[in-house]
Amino acid sequence: MATVRRRGDATLGNMPVTESDGERLLYTAKTRTKGGRERGIARSCDGRLDIKLSLPGASGFGTNPEQLFAAGWSASLGSAIADAATGRQIKLPADVVVDAEIDLIMGEEGYRLCARFAVSIAGVDREIGRALLEEAAERCPFSKATRGAVDVAIDLETP
Repeated sequence: MATVRRRGDATLGNMPVTESDGERLLYTAKTRTKGGRERGIARSCDGRLDIKLSLPGASGFGTNPEQLFAAGWSASLGSAIADAATGRQIKLPADVVVDAEIDLIMGEEGYRLCARFAVSIAGVDREIGRALLEEAAERCPFSKATRGAVDVAIDLETP
């Protein structure tokens, strides 16, 4: 079995996270996918995820990886907004909304993704909202993982 592990642009061997790295492993998501995006099935090892996959735009069969990515990233960004607000001692309303759009694009260099987020934070001053979004984009693990690889726009909408 060939193993390729990457952190940033450097290829690494085994990449365990240790306390000496100043990092602590919080969670490992484990899934198995059979069949890819066309009529595939993805399941998590704990049974909480069990979905059918289909091509983007295909009717009926299941969801697609871009929808899953949009859901995961928007949830993570929403949590990062809440963390940023807590750090600034700002109480957020329960109805913070993050709408995500992930574009799958085919270009001369192959496939790539673009992301757009529209965030609505009711009852928060626009300047404070913008500051929270900027901090959240720096904290969010999905935003960090895609930085430099995915074009991203995050807009604050007025509820």
